[in-house]
Amino acid sequence: MASAHSRMRCGEFRTTYQADMTIFPTPLARRTAVGSVLLLLAAPAVLDSYLLNLLIQIGYYGIAALGLNIVVGFTGQISLGHAAFFGFGAFASAWLNGTTGIPVFFTIPLAGAMTMAVGLIVGIPAGRIKGLYLAIATLASQYILEDFFARAEWFTGGSAGAMANPFTLFGYEFFTDQTYFYVVLFYVVVMYLGGANLMRTRDGRAFVAVRDHYLSAEIMGINLTKYRILSFGISSFYAGVGGALFGHYLGFVSAEGFTLLLSIQFIGMVIIGGLGSVMGAMMGTVFMVLLPEVMEFGVHLVGSNNTALTQALAYIKEMAIGLAIILFLIFEPDGLAHRWRMIKNYWKLYPFSY
Repeated sequence: MASAHSRMRCGEFRTTYQADMTIFPTPLARRTAVGSVLLLLAAPAVLDSYLLNLLIQIGYYGIAALGLNIVVGFTGQISLGHAAFFGFGAFASAWLNGTTGIPVFFTIPLAGAMTMAVGLIVGIPAGRIKGLYLAIATLASQYILEDFFARAEWFTGGSAGAMANPFTLFGYEFFTDQTYFYVVLFYVVVMYLGGANLMRTRDGRAFVAVRDHYLSAEIMGINLTKYRILSFGISSFYAGVGGALFGHYLGFVSAEGFTLLLSIQFIGMVIIGGLGSVMGAMMGTVFMVLLPEVMEFGVHLVGSNNTALTQALAYIKEMAIGLAIILFLIFEPDGLAHRWRMIKNYWKLYPFSY
């Protein structure tokens, strides 16, 4: 009887650092993640093109949002130029494929590497400045790259934009929503596993230390300049890959799509999802992608016969995004990921109140 009690397990007890840093804290979490991916694999067979389009948007925006969360949520820096890096990745992949003939399968990660190089250069001021001054520096990078997109016709096509060829693999073109969905899903899984594992490494822990208390981190021997610049580079790599997926999905890349408004939307994604949370980056992306669709549905439902309300739909969508960011900052500053953890803990301890 005593031996039976000694084998009884009533909780998740972690006795090693490796166990404490595992990606999936419980077997149920691991099975849920695997089951979700398997469920998504069947999505093109049961969902129409509209819903698949939304899932694809969530995919490439989610990759870019995770990159921004690495620099803002995990390292404690600020970036107002993320949309420019997103656009640079789109143009870089289209340019590489169009000028060198390298298959799109390879140009997407190469575009991420090119964007990372630009991000490392832009991140150099982060080694010396922070706060408002860093925000201004990254805002300047946004406008510098926007001007570059408009003038560098050899790279972006200038005001005419650039054509992006479909994703191909072994001679097969992934040009429909049903096929391109699998491409985006593959990159989402790889990039999110990479992001989660990054936070378990020495570099990832250094990012968090720089965010939590940079003076203590410096005393412990962490090179602040190195890790601040590195976080910008990794963030830009994620933005470049997401932008490349965006460009090849649309088949056309134009500089008008990568403005400061998109950078603000990326910031909204990480704030709403939860700063410093890999899962929160995806949750915030889902919220921000679906919010305009919900607003459009609500406007058509309430005022289908109201012409003025229908014409103001675009402004209503933008106001809804701004209002959502403000409300989350006031009432849920830790984001959806924190709220999800609270709900899980509630049901784990139910019916007890502690």
